[in-house]
Amino acid sequence: MNNKLILWSITVGLGGFLFGLDTAVISGAELEIQKLWNLDSWTHGLAVAIALYGTVIGAAFGGIPADKYGRKNTLLWIGILFFLSSVGAAIASGVNMFMVFRFIGGLSIGASSVVAPVYISEIAPPKYRGRMVISFQANIVFGILIAYVSNYLLQGGADSWRWMLGVVAFPSLLFSVLMLFTPETPRWLLLYKGDEAKAREVLAITEENVSGAVDEIMVSAKQEASSSTDKLFRKILLPTPIGLFILFLQSGFGNQCGDLLCASHFRNDRFG
Repeated sequence: MNNKLILWSITVGLGGFLFGLDTAVISGAELEIQKLWNLDSWTHGLAVAIALYGTVIGAAFGGIPADKYGRKNTLLWIGILFFLSSVGAAIASGVNMFMVFRFIGGLSIGASSVVAPVYISEIAPPKYRGRMVISFQANIVFGILIAYVSNYLLQGGADSWRWMLGVVAFPSLLFSVLMLFTPETPRWLLLYKGDEAKAREVLAITEENVSGAVDEIMVSAKQEASSSTDKLFRKILLPTPIGLFILFLQSGFGNQCGDLLCASHFRNDRFG
């Protein structure tokens, strides 16, 4: 594996790390913001879960800018949004401001879950593709782990929840900088921009038979164009609203129901 492939692997891995870190970091801050802003069950649940709503939207529409502006540019902006979200949530002066920035963070998580795997599949040579995919997936879990460790180390201090959320800004900034040094995918350059010369330049880094790789991309594109999307649409038509309903239950409504069940259980135990 050459040095450029190593850089791409690190960058892709960091994208997965951000995914996991930003998803789990809220766990250490949620009780503190509830006390700070005296939130009721509904608002508290919404503030915690709103990133999940952003994740759904980001995953649903993240492919649009990736197709129009490129995988690299989209991932660069995802990193910037991660940075803005973490800093904004950390300095939030009220719950509404907090939820706006957490929602932006959710958009980043959702979009990265779509764009990053596409980038990997299009930039990595076949013999290294599996390793890079594993790197991305493993770093999601590693990011979740580091979020819990970071929360543990930062707890107890003044405004510790702000530091917990603000920690995400550092790897976000690093990810954005590294994306500046990674190339656009040859598939996007060929099929969306029509820049075969640049596509060949990128392919030359990893492929011995550049012309063969170009032909393979064009053939696969024709096969995809001839296939119908109706079956795919029908498959996601039912799961999508079910997933949204589950997210709804995880937000304030779910918390309120939990409070009611606890209260009912307490009354039954106390009064028979």
